[in-house]
Amino acid sequence: MSGLAQELPPLVDVLAAHAGPGADRHRALWAFDARLAHVARTTSEPAIGQMRLAWWNDVIDDADARKGRGEPVVDALRATGAMAAPGLVAMIDGWEILVAEPEIDVEGLRAYAVGRGGGLFRALTDVADAPDWLDAAGQVWALWDMAGHVGDAALADAALVLAREIAPRMDGARWPRAWKPVRIVATLAHQDVLAGRRAPLGMPRSLAWRLLRIALVGR
Repeated sequence: MSGLAQELPPLVDVLAAHAGPGADRHRALWAFDARLAHVARTTSEPAIGQMRLAWWNDVIDDADARKGRGEPVVDALRATGAMAAPGLVAMIDGWEILVAEPEIDVEGLRAYAVGRGGGLFRALTDVADAPDWLDAAGQVWALWDMAGHVGDAALADAALVLAREIAPRMDGARWPRAWKPVRIVATLAHQDVLAGRRAPLGMPRSLAWRLLRIALVGR
């Protein structure tokens, strides 16, 4: 996993530190999301991007576990058992919205958030039939993260508006202890969305202190 760790943002290291024996599985899933993000970021021809995403679908469907062998993220997903996690295909579908659609409207943003965010949070918690509040938390996180990384200011603003619309569905969440890493990042995103803040880049000191507070006191 050392190779993957070098590619992941500092935030993931902090979250994985709270995952206990599941740390490597969490890192593998975050690395999978990062690979899909790379496809979306580096694709200029939608058809080519869709083919690259379809390759990942084929990897997930490969019962013989041969396709993609040697690719670091593929190997990590298989080694940790994360290849069988619920939500992986949904994540691909979510990222495909950004690859295939030249203009992203509100419904496109919603589909992206449901796929990427809802899928990733189901995968991290290993729950196929997730409660509505967990799915909403994943959507809020995905839109918050997008707002912090997309170059289109209008799209970033639209993502935050939609995230604020979804945020009330997180009310009443009851986070199991084992889901602590997801609770931390979901709480962070929720706080920022309500305050109108986009996801920060890197790990500024203010973010590190906020993560520590959320981890210790839950807010």
